[in-house]
Amino acid sequence: MNATESSPETGQTAPPGGRVVISLDAMGGDRGPATVVAGMVASARKNPDIDFILHGPKAELERLVARRKQLTGRVEIRDATDVVSMEDKPSQVVRSGKSTSMWSALEAVRAGEATVCVSCGNTGALMALSTIRLRKLPGVNRPAIAVLWPSRNPQGFNVMLDVGADIRADEQDLLQYALMGASYARNGLRIDQPRVGLLNVGTEEHKGRTELKAANELIAQAAPNGNFDYVGFVEGSDIPGEKCDVIVTDGFTGNVAIKTGEGTANLIGVLLKEAFKYTPLSRIAAVLALTSMRRLQKRIDPRRVNGGVFLGLNGTVVKSHGSADATGVSSAIKLAYQLAVSGFQDKIAARVASAVALAQDAPERETGTE
Repeated sequence: MNATESSPETGQTAPPGGRVVISLDAMGGDRGPATVVAGMVASARKNPDIDFILHGPKAELERLVARRKQLTGRVEIRDATDVVSMEDKPSQVVRSGKSTSMWSALEAVRAGEATVCVSCGNTGALMALSTIRLRKLPGVNRPAIAVLWPSRNPQGFNVMLDVGADIRADEQDLLQYALMGASYARNGLRIDQPRVGLLNVGTEEHKGRTELKAANELIAQAAPNGNFDYVGFVEGSDIPGEKCDVIVTDGFTGNVAIKTGEGTANLIGVLLKEAFKYTPLSRIAAVLALTSMRRLQKRIDPRRVNGGVFLGLNGTVVKSHGSADATGVSSAIKLAYQLAVSGFQDKIAARVASAVALAQDAPERETGTE
């Protein structure tokens, strides 16, 4: 769905040709503000409709931005002297982080000055601050973090949530994750009718915890009015597969899964390099396979899908990898831009409202059958 198409969720149309303002936390990433500015430049070249509010030490940021003519007239700098480090505890940041660049970046979204916040900083602190400053959508018990996972599907990626916002999730939380994940797949991956699966230890209906069985029924009931297809339970092997487009799970399971996947991908890369160096013949084979290997590397390059999206808040927040380079930051900005022009936030709110209505209607239906 492009930016001018009517949404099946709200019936509204995203305004074509409008400026999109993105609030960027310049600090907190491993590579410093110069990398964030370089990512902004790459995005500015490709998207003339993007403007930025950049948060961090004003003097330093002014020097970095002044060197980039592509950013002339497109960046407002907000002075923020303090930085949220990767070691800071979320509770500490919530209590005393008002002068940080992360807090300032979120405030721009809270005030309606920007549509999306992008940060490379501490994930726990960012989620805590986002929840406190932006607040949860009405009816949302636990926000979720959604990521894109390389898959065999035509779009190349699957959506998976939650991957670490909260380690717990009951059946109502999982229902909301399904609705929000389907909306993300529509607006982030352009899938008109996403297929949603619920992660379990098996595909049989009798398997899994009580809340999974209850969620299985709730999601199936919500699918016809939720503009998605529910495929039922899926297993870990389906996460990179083609059985579904959205994988729903709790934050504990999701976080273990993505960390396992990242570690496995790194191991495969190391083993391939060792295999190609093993003999002179294998080195020749490596040269012959160079083009294919580069194609594979690009296909699974995490920088191309850099950005976990915080769902269930009164505002959109994109979390970039802390170690992201300019390409990774640019990818996170691209994702933020796509979500902004699609009217994603309004659509998420509509989906959550429908989940609340479904929960409220359930007792009435039960009473009516007595």
